[in-house]
Amino acid sequence: MPHDLPPQGSTVPHSARIWNYWLGGKDCYEIDQRVGDEIRRVNPEIVQVARAQRAFLSRAVTHLAGEAGVRQFLDVGTGLPTLDNTHDVAQRLAPEARIVYVDHDPVVLAHAAALLTSTAEGATDYLDADLRDPDTILEGAAKTLDFSRPVALMLLGIVAHLPDARAHAVVERLKSALPAGSYLVLCDSTEEYSPAAMRAMVEEWNRTSDNPRVNRSPEQLGAFFSGFEVLEPGLVPVSRWRPAPEGAQPPPAVSSFGGVARKP
Repeated sequence: MPHDLPPQGSTVPHSARIWNYWLGGKDCYEIDQRVGDEIRRVNPEIVQVARAQRAFLSRAVTHLAGEAGVRQFLDVGTGLPTLDNTHDVAQRLAPEARIVYVDHDPVVLAHAAALLTSTAEGATDYLDADLRDPDTILEGAAKTLDFSRPVALMLLGIVAHLPDARAHAVVERLKSALPAGSYLVLCDSTEEYSPAAMRAMVEEWNRTSDNPRVNRSPEQLGAFFSGFEVLEPGLVPVSRWRPAPEGAQPPPAVSSFGGVARKP
């Protein structure tokens, strides 16, 4: 068993711990590893997707804290801490940045309390809240963030856990609380490149987990940015969102699309 994990829930797989396993972390139970391996069996691309999504987070936050001058981040569904968390990236560029993490897994919250520490100039906080309850998220985040100033809302790999009508209602509620000049960073899985494997992954996930998910098309994901101005290069595979220049060829596309958009 990984160190410092509480015993409860060790027979129930959880998405944050499975994701941590795919990223090479050790903060997961045997059940999480077993389910993670089974999902990887039906979709070998999933580890590449997980790591590309993490790199997308880093590049997006680097742009927002650097060029865009954003100093506040609301990261919903943060998952277990790993390398280059939102606050790590943001506060490297802007030590005064303020970050609120949101999750409802007790394991994530226990690790957040120990590891998501802030610079002296800034602030890092974490909320025990569910994406399905956006009002609780906004109320809690307002204790750390100033919603009269721009905020970057981070929704990475989390909206897939809500069905369409509920997902759009929740995202619109969160977007409505953001002032002009704020940003939305969102990505999620699609069936654009490997439809059979991605469909099998979701079926296996939903068979073994109590937190079901859906795949959406790039067009369906694009609808979450409604009313916002999507930055170049648009909604693209996360591996191809402003990648570091490493050669003439673009990075391989992955079955997770993402983008960054500004509220006018």
